[in-house]
Formats: sequence, structure tokens, C-alpha cells
Amino acid sequence: MSLSREELAAIVARDIHEGSYVNLGIGIPTLVANYLPPGDAIILHTENGMLGMGPSPVAGQEDPDLMNAGKLPVTARPGASYFHHADSFAMMRGGHLDVCVLGAFQVSARGDLANWHSGAPGAIPAVGGAMDLAIGAKQVFIMMDLVGRDGRPKLVAECSYPLTGVACVDRVYTDRAVFDITADGLVVRETFDTTIDELRTLLALDLIGTL
Repeated sequence: MSLSREELAAIVARDIHEGSYVNLGIGIPTLVANYLPPGDAIILHTENGMLGMGPSPVAGQEDPDLMNAGKLPVTARPGASYFHHADSFAMMRGGHLDVCVLGAFQVSARGDLANWHSGAPGAIPAVGGAMDLAIGAKQVFIMMDLVGRDGRPKLVAECSYPLTGVACVDRVYTDRAVFDITADGLVVRETFDTTIDELRTLLALDLIGTL
């Protein structure tokens, strides 16, 4: 049985080191904020101009002035700061973020990222700050389903969708397994109710098993 998105968000939160400055991308990565330990020294950044973002607010206690880049209500931790959009992007591009967590349409075995356009007719491109984060963050984590709605794997030998960044992804979190992208190849870090042999068959990729 594959993991739910909430379960996967908890695993990503577990792997973020204390003291990190972290950007959570639009979509399922925003769930990670809800699973960080209270009071832990992990500082969340949102590209629309906030440092010190907290988890989602309790229903009925939303503040319309506190929104993340995906226009979802958030909370602010004590000491949070607010700044101009341009300053926020300077933080992203200047290498000041330790980790960014992004969604993806595809990730290649060498760490290429495609997450801004599916190429489908009528699809609306939505790059946002993903290109800046992909090259600016010290580590790039991806959260996605291993298989898309069309039944095809999203972890592939080569991306067929337009690229967001080249060889920029460090780790891929999926509902069936976690993969590290290394100089030696694609390493299976952790599996969820599946085996490495099943993953090899599904993905048709060379996988390095450490389990």
C-alpha cells in the first residue's frame, strides 16, 4: 500500500535538519510545514516575502494577510519577518536556502527536473520561482507520486517535459520509495510496501539498493 501525501510529508519533515532554512513549493510540499516539530529551529521561507512561516492555521482562525506563495493561509512563528518580493528572490538565488521541497511532473535519473509545464494542449505554464529555487537551494528535494495518473512512471531515464533545471535534484520522495540521486547512480534509500526488484521492473532504471 502506497503512502498518503500526509504520511510522505511527515517523512520529508523528519529528514530536514535542525537549523535549516527551507522553502516549501506550491502543492503537496506545503504539507511538510504541518509535521515539523514545534519549536524546532527550522526556518520556513515563502517566496512571496516571509521568513518564519508556521503550519496551517486551525479552521476559522485564518488571517487573510498571511498567505504562502500558493495563496493558502499559513501562520507565523514568533520572530517572523516580512520583506519585498525582490528581496525574497535574492535569498533564493543567492544560495541562502539550505533546502527547497518541490513538486514535479518528471525527474530524470541524473536529477533533471521538469515541473512547470506538462506540454499538454491547453495546459497553463506555471514556473513561478521553481527555476530560482532549483539552482539556488543547497539541496533540492522532490515530492511526487511515483506513477502519474496516466500510469507512467514520473522518475524516468530522460525527461520528456520542458526542464526547470538540469542535474539539480538531490533526493526524490515518492509514495513507494525514497531515492537519492548521486554521482554513482540512483540509490534506493527507503521503500514503502514494495521491493527494489519491483521498482526496477516498474521504472526500467538501474537502481542501487542499500536496503
